[in-house]
Amino acid sequence: MTDQLTFTTALADEAATAALMADLALLIGPGALITLTGDLGAGKTAAARAMIRYLAGDDELEVPSPTFTLAQSYDLPSFPLVHADLYRISDASELEEIGLSPLPEATVVLIEWPERAGSALPLDRIDIALRHDPSQGDTARSAEVTGSGKAAAVVARLKALREFLAEAGHAKSRRERMAGDASTRSYARLHKGERVFILMNSPKRPDGPATYNGKPYSGAVHLAEDVRPFVAIAAALRGRGISAPKINDADLGQGFLITEDLGREGVIEGDPPRPIVERYEAATDLLAALHAQDVPAVLPLAPQVTYKVPTFDIDAMLIEIGLMLEWYLPDRGVELSEVLRAEFLEIWRELLEAPLAAKPTSKPTSKPTWVIRDYHSPNLLWLPARDGIARVGVIDFQDAVMGPPAYDVVSLAQDARIDVSPEIERALRERYIAARQAASTDFDADEFGAHYAIMSAQRNTRLLGTFARLNRRDGKPHYLKHQPRIWDYLHRSLAHPALEPLRDWYAANVPPPAGIA
Repeated sequence: MTDQLTFTTALADEAATAALMADLALLIGPGALITLTGDLGAGKTAAARAMIRYLAGDDELEVPSPTFTLAQSYDLPSFPLVHADLYRISDASELEEIGLSPLPEATVVLIEWPERAGSALPLDRIDIALRHDPSQGDTARSAEVTGSGKAAAVVARLKALREFLAEAGHAKSRRERMAGDASTRSYARLHKGERVFILMNSPKRPDGPATYNGKPYSGAVHLAEDVRPFVAIAAALRGRGISAPKINDADLGQGFLITEDLGREGVIEGDPPRPIVERYEAATDLLAALHAQDVPAVLPLAPQVTYKVPTFDIDAMLIEIGLMLEWYLPDRGVELSEVLRAEFLEIWRELLEAPLAAKPTSKPTSKPTWVIRDYHSPNLLWLPARDGIARVGVIDFQDAVMGPPAYDVVSLAQDARIDVSPEIERALRERYIAARQAASTDFDADEFGAHYAIMSAQRNTRLLGTFARLNRRDGKPHYLKHQPRIWDYLHRSLAHPALEPLRDWYAANVPPPAGIA
């Protein structure tokens, strides 16, 4: 028997219809099938138009009814979408002629008048039945939303999301799409009068099968699998004067948050984008100030509930760099022997021992701290009305671990998404060292330099594999454009004397990304 879940919601006007479709858009991905039924004038095309405009991030986008064209395609930022109207087809066999049999892969499909297709549509779908509701006014509608098969879980989450928004006072807030990231999370801005908030949808979901020491990849490398780390670490950072978003409403079980909006002003400028040096300097100062403090590994989460920040251990780092062997090297036509794989892991294990052996009693150079992990331009905002390090807003920290201070300095100074010149990188690293030495005469610049090079090589090796995986496994080819930059950063770090064995191994076994001679 096919799983099925239905709920009904009142739609007072077209804005309420747009909110429903935006909420659904937040939860779907490529391959979703959504049908819209109802009498003429029930609002099917208005609902489809609202979703398309939301996903496009363009309230003025022309979205004509496909009554005569039968199907209209849109290349949207997140995924392609097809909007179809089957009113004029007379037989399900005509679906093939308009490209709907089979349904296009990795595409969201919105279909009006789906009943014309008979039983030809897949069972895994979301059906929205719109009806006039004259008792509530001329513009009022009701929507019966049904999820069947795999889509039943999406509709259950949609129902929970709308209940959460209503309880938080945002049922009528206008939704605005925000760009997502490489995770399963999705985001929207909520406009309530003049005030703006951020809605985070963070479903509990491990990253893949349990193939890494009996754990999924996310568990093995200590990535957040639910929203609890974000809540705990946000409070911890704010408690130390760092501008993490204030959390206004939370459903920890479902993974919904409504947070402070830290704005849209970033730390880069230009096309192609480049660092705004003053802002990167402030971000460097933030790290130096944080790393000079003793930080706890156990954080309060809720009354009588705590969250333990995981340790960034050698096993986790080795699994991360193993992504290069699993994904990057096969893309470059390289098959390693078991002997070479063993050599690779042994070299890395020896390299990682020094920076990861530190304890809370170690000297400041290597004492474990909160490692944010992706401390770079997509996750940093600029707040000019605030002072000092509070001018840097930090928005992505749920994957934080206890680990080497050098790691986040690398994340910033070798920004994975934009080019940072060797001169700017060197200046930021020297600025950090000077700040740490001013705070403690025990800070060892040479030891930090070695740790920095090792963490750089680890991070950039992992990123070569991660971006290859995002392309091949997740259908996100745009990440491949970053590989040449990552390759350059990697070779900057391999020049350090401490990495000579690794440099030789890479020179013999690791070819450059496509397009690099």
